[in-house]
Amino acid sequence: MARWIGIDFGKVRTGLAYTDPSCVMAFPHKTVLTADLIAALKQLVNDAPCAGFALGIPNRWGVSTGDGFTDSSAPILAFKKRLEQQFPFLRVVLIDETNTSREALQSAIESGMKKSKRSKKGAVDDVAAALILQRFIDERSH
Repeated sequence: MARWIGIDFGKVRTGLAYTDPSCVMAFPHKTVLTADLIAALKQLVNDAPCAGFALGIPNRWGVSTGDGFTDSSAPILAFKKRLEQQFPFLRVVLIDETNTSREALQSAIESGMKKSKRSKKGAVDDVAAALILQRFIDERSH
């Protein structure tokens, strides 16, 4: 079975995550500069069979309605189109990312990550990507 890649897109930095081959669990991978994102995704896609991307998007009323996109959604929707062009053979699914950054920070605190490390920009973006991806997995299993 092919894995999925989770993306917590940001204008400067983007968090990446991936599933196990059975698509049961999501794992943080790394945070990359958004300028280097396509190259990092190509590497992940080439490393192991890939089914598609779970792309986080802020949305007040659920991604499926399409009505609740926020002002910060436009760059993500533009990136979705770019992903579809770069990887036409892979699915790109939008997943509501509401509160994932907050949850990732809380998870870092609970795991004992020092405040000095948490304060570094991008320290928890990959964890947020894993949370987005886990939401996708959980939605698919129901």
